[in-house]
Amino acid sequence: MNGAWEKHPSSAPESAALSLKIPFNDPTVLQRLSKKLEDYLDALSPERRVVIVCVGTDRSTGDSLGPLVGTALSRESNPLFDLYGTLEEPVHAMNLGDTLLKIMRSSRQPFVIAIDACLGQVSSVGCIQLGSGPVRPGAGVNKELPPVGDIHMTGIVNVGGFMEYFVLQNTRLNLVVKMSEIIAQSLLNAVHNTRKNKVIPFALPD
Repeated sequence: MNGAWEKHPSSAPESAALSLKIPFNDPTVLQRLSKKLEDYLDALSPERRVVIVCVGTDRSTGDSLGPLVGTALSRESNPLFDLYGTLEEPVHAMNLGDTLLKIMRSSRQPFVIAIDACLGQVSSVGCIQLGSGPVRPGAGVNKELPPVGDIHMTGIVNVGGFMEYFVLQNTRLNLVVKMSEIIAQSLLNAVHNTRKNKVIPFALPD
């Protein structure tokens, strides 16, 4: 699976046009994220199944963004997408490869949206990023893990560059929770608005 989402890169102009970075407390954050997600999903054929993969672990405050998003989405029991990664059943370094194999075996040409936390510059902490291409889990803490996603949404939860494990462990939960709520709601909005009237194929049985 390593590199599975690097085979179909978007063109530079397309990536720039569809990318977005916005503070979580911007008054327009939910509207703008939802609209950008809709731009991606509108272009999909009805046959492509939307799969949301929320990467992270509840053992680290900063790295719990993905599982928090997944848990919020799981409460909806939404038939319009498949979901991997919650607080109860997280997708993390130990099972990421197996999870990606399961996705590829259960869906034909899935469109994968990857969710993950990341570290960044001081001025970017609290920003949510949405863009083309995969997220690279573990890159901030020097782990070699397979890339995930046709597109990605990441939340910059703290400052990177020094003692990343310690920084993730000491990230404010309040910030992570607020960002996760916005990401989850934007995903629900976009999937509902673009897929509700289309014939959506269900995942294949294992």
